[in-house]
Amino acid sequence: MLRRVLLALLLSPLIACAQSEAPTATAPATEAPAATTPAPAPAPAPAAETPATAAAPATEAPAPTTELAANTPPPAPAALPPGEAPRLGIDYEILEAPQPTWGRGKIEVVEVFGYTCPHCAHFQPEVNAWHKTLPADVRFEYVPAAFGGPWDAMAKAFYAAEALGVRERTHDAVFDKIHKEHMLVSATDDEVADLYASLGVDRAKFLAQLTSFGTNAKIARARQFATRTGVTGTPTMIIAGKYRVNVTRDRGFEGMLATVNYLVALERAGQAPPTGAP
Repeated sequence: MLRRVLLALLLSPLIACAQSEAPTATAPATEAPAATTPAPAPAPAPAAETPATAAAPATEAPAPTTELAANTPPPAPAALPPGEAPRLGIDYEILEAPQPTWGRGKIEVVEVFGYTCPHCAHFQPEVNAWHKTLPADVRFEYVPAAFGGPWDAMAKAFYAAEALGVRERTHDAVFDKIHKEHMLVSATDDEVADLYASLGVDRAKFLAQLTSFGTNAKIARARQFATRTGVTGTPTMIIAGKYRVNVTRDRGFEGMLATVNYLVALERAGQAPPTGAP
């Protein structure tokens, strides 16, 4: 009897850890929307990164692994099949109520992203090319996902870099450091400061900005924005505070951006998308 009690006490924390890491939602195997759960490993197209460490203490959050970093993006499918519009409920969703936008003026497009997300790293070259084609009436913003652990650490890094005026020159390089050079980043400020120092940023100034009141305030606002707009995975695009755009297996990142352009055009024309079944 005593042996059974001791065995139960030893196993109980392991069971609790397994429960805390279990996924909270699943997506249909044929669609895998960006804002729900990551696609299974054998899937031939991108899926959103769902934060597996959001509920874990920051000190225990795992760093990105070489296995994740080594993933390669799939071949880009056609943006949209000829004659077909984006599919409501699959390629995008209409928010139940319009939400305040991140900034003011123009038609806002926000990418909610995470530096530790391999799908965001694969998406970044597509975003760079698409960004160059934006009309003058469209404003694009990055909002880092603050899901806990290393997500919070790198979200703070984004705003610290922005405050120091180095965000534009370091943005793509941070993805490369993590996903190409396999530089491990957990949840410590020192590790994040080391990463940016390796990119030529003054380490002391960066570390001070990383822990500043202003940076923490921006993190709180980013977390609130993601919550209001129903973001649960990355990358996710939010259009004008009204629409949440997903990536799907059959249309990929190119189709995701085509959906964004479609919704921007509707917003520009003051029109609503069709609400019938896709």
